[in-house]
Amino acid sequence: MATDLTQFGLTEMLRCSAAIRQGVAGAATTEGAAKRVCEVLYRYFGGDDPAADPQCALVRLYKTHRFEALDPSLRVFAKKRLGTLKAPKGMRCLCLLATRGDEPGWNDRRASHGHQAIPLPTTEMVEQAPMVAQLVRQFGLDLADVVAPRPEVMAAAPGRSYGVFHVEDAQGSPFIPAQDFVERYGIRSVVGFGGALRSADIFAVILFSRVPIARDTAERFRTMALDVKSALFNFDDDAVFEPSR
Repeated sequence: MATDLTQFGLTEMLRCSAAIRQGVAGAATTEGAAKRVCEVLYRYFGGDDPAADPQCALVRLYKTHRFEALDPSLRVFAKKRLGTLKAPKGMRCLCLLATRGDEPGWNDRRASHGHQAIPLPTTEMVEQAPMVAQLVRQFGLDLADVVAPRPEVMAAAPGRSYGVFHVEDAQGSPFIPAQDFVERYGIRSVVGFGGALRSADIFAVILFSRVPIARDTAERFRTMALDVKSALFNFDDDAVFEPSR
């Protein structure tokens, strides 16, 4: 049964958390679990109702990942984004692991033209992606913690309560540069939540909502980050991506 995102209280949050835990059971890779998380959230907020538009036009899950450990196609993608800059050793990329949305092209990470693997070689380059930079800050991290994760910071991450990325009014927001997307699909608010994994990488789930999301509603997703984290936490680096088709 679809849930109204504007009425997302404690009971609805607990039901959604249970749906996520059930949905990811048995996933064989981080990507497989991520796809199930996006599917659950898209359907939970109206994606199952053929008589109405889903309240979330798009749901995506990102994860940082070492450039050297990316599959060949993603390394090529990241190199193109770098241009003439050489990838520094140990560079992280922000990878689109899963996506679910209204358009057919939003249901396959490989169809993304700009977000498959975003290189993060320096804090200055992270600043050039306003949504990513603000998301990291609202998670309570420094940009340097994502570019070059510090062991002492990430060692404390399992017990840490991460913040929630929240843009209550997406129209005109400097943190949502794709304003053509906001206008075309009637995006009212954006909320993201996530945390750290044992690899010292971070993950983030981002919902682009057609209905306004107040701050107290956005805060509900802080708890849900633990459910998603538990679904992704135990996968090793060699079990992140699904086999190439």
